[in-house]
Amino acid sequence: MMDTNGAANKSQSPYGRVLLKLSGEALGGEGGCGIDPDKAAFIAGKVKDVYQLGVQVAVVMGGGNLWRGANGEKMGMDRTTADHIGMLGTVMNGLTLRDALERQDVPARVQTAIQMNQVAEPYIRLRAIRHMEKGRVVIFAGGTGNPFFTTDSAAALRATEIEADIVIKATQVDGVYNADPKKDPTATRYTQLTYKKVLEDRLNVMDMTAFTLCEENDIPILVVNFWQDDDLLRALQGDHSVGTIITK
Repeated sequence: MMDTNGAANKSQSPYGRVLLKLSGEALGGEGGCGIDPDKAAFIAGKVKDVYQLGVQVAVVMGGGNLWRGANGEKMGMDRTTADHIGMLGTVMNGLTLRDALERQDVPARVQTAIQMNQVAEPYIRLRAIRHMEKGRVVIFAGGTGNPFFTTDSAAALRATEIEADIVIKATQVDGVYNADPKKDPTATRYTQLTYKKVLEDRLNVMDMTAFTLCEENDIPILVVNFWQDDDLLRALQGDHSVGTIITK
């Protein structure tokens, strides 16, 4: 791994390559809508912190701050068309994050599942891996390139393809609970879970397609509060007192 000055940067994490899944709303302004440059700068700073651990970083962002295909369908739109619009929203978010990272001296590339060569690179698995090996953050946009799949599924798919060591599900809660902690003050957080326990207890982690893909390929899932101080860094350094780690 290389740091932003091209110098060797020894990893301070047990994970060599991580995929960070962020919601589109993380970039949103009031009500989670639109694109807030201050939010983009904050997110880029958090990604930079991970990058400076000496970890290879890939990112998948949702597009819910701009458009949701399911909402378009409810309004009578053709679902495929509605989902394509959502994919374009993720490209806008990806370009925003890349710009914010570059302005913090973190080299980054956007790769899209839908080709738009004047805007970003097409998704090419080996090229993405090479970018990360050269010390660049890679942002995967455009979902899977297919309608009817969520960006959670895109994250699980890309993590499998690039052989990521872990998928980080960035949330606004500090892990997976046995009940909704916002509604139930007695809810307790799990520090560790198995895929089987998540399925048996119907715990809400990722959509089923994404979760199953991680399970089948034995990719751990870390659910952590992205916004809380240094929780993300602590979790990536093996501190199980924050977040929830899900493994076989």
